Amino acid sequence: MKTKDAKDEIREQVTRAYSKAIEKTQTAGGCCSDAEPCGDIQSSRYGSDLEGVPQEAVQSSFGCGNPVAVADLREGDVVLDLGAGAGLDLILVAQKVGATGSAVGVDMTPAMIEAARGNLARAGVTNAEIRQGHIENLPVSDGSVDWVISNCVINLSPEKEKVFAEIHRVLKPGGRFSIFDMVVESLPDHLRQVAAVHAACVGGAISESEYANGLRAAGLVDVETPERHRYEPNQVRSIILSELDLDVPETELDEIIRTARVESVRFTGRRPR
Repeated sequence: MKTKDAKDEIREQVTRAYSKAIEKTQTAGGCCSDAEPCGDIQSSRYGSDLEGVPQEAVQSSFGCGNPVAVADLREGDVVLDLGAGAGLDLILVAQKVGATGSAVGVDMTPAMIEAARGNLARAGVTNAEIRQGHIENLPVSDGSVDWVISNCVINLSPEKEKVFAEIHRVLKPGGRFSIFDMVVESLPDHLRQVAAVHAACVGGAISESEYANGLRAAGLVDVETPERHRYEPNQVRSIILSELDLDVPETELDEIIRTARVESVRFTGRRPR
């Protein structure tokens, strides 16, 4: 019998947290804390892109940016979404790439996959699918996609170097990526070990320089960070205490807010030709 290691425990914690989160959105009709209503957050990220998108998909989105709007997607492109969640970005991708293109999402949480399939059906999307799997070992063929996108997911991985290598593997030569993710500076190590802080996209997040260097080490080039948003203390508190219903002691929460620099950053680049 295989013994679980720390990486497996992190994945299980994340799966439990997001299973609870999707259940909450389906029963309560929203995903965010009272401090920052979900509709306000999504409107600022997506704007008019949300017109015609099923409300269930909007309410079940847990991202930190809009990677679809800023990616130069064209009709016929094949796009892979890492950690596709309940499918909001998949729906938007499918609309942009048209009938000759396709979108593939990968997620490890069964409840999210079920929700995504329902949302794709509600949106009438026929050129997108979602597959169960880990982003460290993607169920996708080598050199098969034009774009990789992701929205606040890679920070949750305990093996980010494998994720970066997988991005390189699945991209076609010259293929590009547009990733929004959380980066964190100055978070004490003992707080990174708190499972709830990890699931809240903070504990597992690395610094911007580590992230960019990890992408480059995987063989990706032209790595840039053209967009960023720094979270204010009240926003950091809201992130940690919002849709995931995580149990973070007040003393630890106060220390995070006092010491950590938390940002959402967009990373772009490509696989060499």
